[in-house]
Amino acid sequence: MEKKLDVICLGAAIVDIPLQPVSRDIFDIESYPVDRIAMTVGGDAMNEATIISRLGYKTGIISCVGNDAAGNFILNSCTRDHIDIEGITIDKDIDTSMNIGLVTADGERTFVTNRNGSLWKTSLVHVDFDKMKQAKILSLASIFNNPLLDGNALVTIFKEAKEAGMIISADMIKPRLGETLDDIKEALSYVDYFFPNFDEACLMTGETEEDKVADVLYNCGVKNVIMKIGKRGCYIRNASGSMIVPAAKGITAVDTIGAGDNFASGFIAGLLDGKDIRECAIYANCTAAVSVQYVGATTGVQHKMMVEHMLEKYREDYK
Repeated sequence: MEKKLDVICLGAAIVDIPLQPVSRDIFDIESYPVDRIAMTVGGDAMNEATIISRLGYKTGIISCVGNDAAGNFILNSCTRDHIDIEGITIDKDIDTSMNIGLVTADGERTFVTNRNGSLWKTSLVHVDFDKMKQAKILSLASIFNNPLLDGNALVTIFKEAKEAGMIISADMIKPRLGETLDDIKEALSYVDYFFPNFDEACLMTGETEEDKVADVLYNCGVKNVIMKIGKRGCYIRNASGSMIVPAAKGITAVDTIGAGDNFASGFIAGLLDGKDIRECAIYANCTAAVSVQYVGATTGVQHKMMVEHMLEKYREDYK
């Protein structure tokens, strides 16, 4: 099949309403003022598709939204960012998921979510396999984020992707329904680039040391484990061994919402640009560094030059 797209992102497309800054005593105050309340697009697949498109690549999205105002907000955002929406299912029987993000002054966050929204209802029937195969890379934006896309569903999706000659990348979140590593082990064996963060990976593997955590995931058949280790950067494990690629220096985080999605987006953009794995990780770190300096998952990286400027600073700092 002709590869019309560079990347197709599979997962959640939702609306985020970040509230920032809030403190942990928010319920002790009758009327709590914040700096801004506004709708932004969110969801792992939506975040990745938006950022990868802004970095200059032909991007599509496979997701599900409702026939409602929030769904239209997402579709309009895709149009503005030149994201192919043919893979988005509009389901009149569900509501588009909306998340309220509570962000503290130091950038940490938690979400209030709708358990009956599109994020929880997206299933294998919403996956357009023909559209998926039009891309060079399939990014499963987050394992466990759409609970109905379980391990068995992912195996079905990944098999189809591999038969079409696609590269597969995947991120993950903490399990929503008590899933274990055994539930996704077969699916992981198809993954070329896996982007868990350290806490998520510890929970999955039962290990607490970086090398042991990464080894467990690598031994599941993942070709390249790229584990996000917070302010230290990322830890890479593959057939060549392991290494740490340090984070950008001198970054003050305003909001960490979407930082992992931006990291994955930068890494995928690096792959498409023909960079080696270390250079992909540097580019990923720089993309995430731009992101966390702004409120919202997709408000930071507006165009490729913002990441290129961060990359110049990165190289200067690590001379």
